[in-house]
Amino acid sequence: MTIPLYQIDAFSAHIFAGNPAAVCPLETWLDDATMQQIAAENNLAETAFFVREPGGYRIRWFTPTTEVDLCGHATLASAHVLFEHLGYKGGKLTFDSRSGPLHVTRTDSMLSLDFPSEPPLAVPVPPEIVKAFGKPPVEVLKASDYIVVFPDGEDLSALSPDLDALRALDLRGVCITARHDRYDFVSRFFAPNFGIDEDPVTGSVHTQLTPYWAKRLGKKRLFAKQVSPRGGELRCELAGTRVIISGNATTFLVGKIHL
Repeated sequence: MTIPLYQIDAFSAHIFAGNPAAVCPLETWLDDATMQQIAAENNLAETAFFVREPGGYRIRWFTPTTEVDLCGHATLASAHVLFEHLGYKGGKLTFDSRSGPLHVTRTDSMLSLDFPSEPPLAVPVPPEIVKAFGKPPVEVLKASDYIVVFPDGEDLSALSPDLDALRALDLRGVCITARHDRYDFVSRFFAPNFGIDEDPVTGSVHTQLTPYWAKRLGKKRLFAKQVSPRGGELRCELAGTRVIISGNATTFLVGKIHL
């Protein structure tokens, strides 16, 4: 059996930046163990699998160690594969997923994800976060992940967290964020319990960051950057109970998996 394999750099208009995702279009679903093994072999933050169904596509995402409920950059990458490589002619497509229907719209070279908003709630600062970063943040909030807010202008790229301290936490990951002089906000994301020490660009965490920063800044449209070593830019918009996350994608690799 051969399976198509695409490696896409999401949230970047050129290769060697953004967040690389593997994408495997399938005719029918493989068993879960095989998909997990493929994701581990790819050894990227996410491998997306999708199958065409009546009315759209069903998508699933796997890190090297586990399946997850939502992944933004691998959804963006999957839409790029459909639009650019598999001849999808419409301007909008829908993926069904564990997190409900996810819509992707293409406008010129930009792809826009329509995801459910997940406003985080303020919580007491966990001691593990202070230990991990060596200093207390301004505040900590909680949704699918911990959102850790540092002072305006904080150089997040200079922080080197203690990943063992982050592993002691109970959620998917930890996102640190701050205001910036060029962007509305910047961030970094760590999920060591999911096999991802640092994720280059995390679309899904912006479903939490966008409602937080929209409320704090009093604006619905935001320009963000994830300041990982690879880096990536995102246009975010709060649209009621949804978040629109837009970015570019580019193809790095096209190949085949032999099973």
